[in-house]
Amino acid sequence: MGEADARLLTEAVPIRDAATVIVLRDAETRPRVLMGQRGKSAVFMPSKFVFPGGAVDAVDATIPLARPPKQDCATRLEDGADALINAAVRELWEETGLLLGAKDTRAAALDAPRGWRGYLATGHLPDGAALEYVFRAITPPGRPRRFDARFFLVNAAALASDPDDFSGAEDELSHLQWVALDEVRGFDMPFITEVVLSELTARVEGRAVPGVPFFDNSTAESRFRRL
Repeated sequence: MGEADARLLTEAVPIRDAATVIVLRDAETRPRVLMGQRGKSAVFMPSKFVFPGGAVDAVDATIPLARPPKQDCATRLEDGADALINAAVRELWEETGLLLGAKDTRAAALDAPRGWRGYLATGHLPDGAALEYVFRAITPPGRPRRFDARFFLVNAAALASDPDDFSGAEDELSHLQWVALDEVRGFDMPFITEVVLSELTARVEGRAVPGVPFFDNSTAESRFRRL
């Protein structure tokens, strides 16, 4: 296979919907965010420090919300908002062991699909009102995997579990830790994570520009706009 053919195959990688969670604590004193390191053998962003997150699964659309997202969030997310929110909550649970949700009697009555059994066993359902939609980015062509990632901001005070207890985490992320925004530049991160952190810092400091930043790399021409 020639180089041109290989490039075409790579660029034909499907773009999957994904959700990423930025959990913020101590915003009024010394802001910190939750990050972990991807494995060095990972296909996508090996060894990089990232926020918890991952692709939307089909079952994510079947889980009801304890509370719907705020209107501004739902409007900007458009179709599929509930599935994206659920994916964010599920990925946070799987990768960190942290529980984001509200107690709801419907949880016990659901026929829990794979990926949701442990979460629903806690008696919680995802709390859409706890998430704020703050960023969107599509992975550029040429990557082995491509995602249309929506980034959600969550205040650690909204967690239904101890923010320092990662004992229930799976092994996808290692070195889970709360990183101060004034120290985070010392970590090896993907470029887009650095951009998100710059936007987050501006938000925390009251300098944020209205709208949700969107880095649209769906084609070879990179475009930026605010939603």
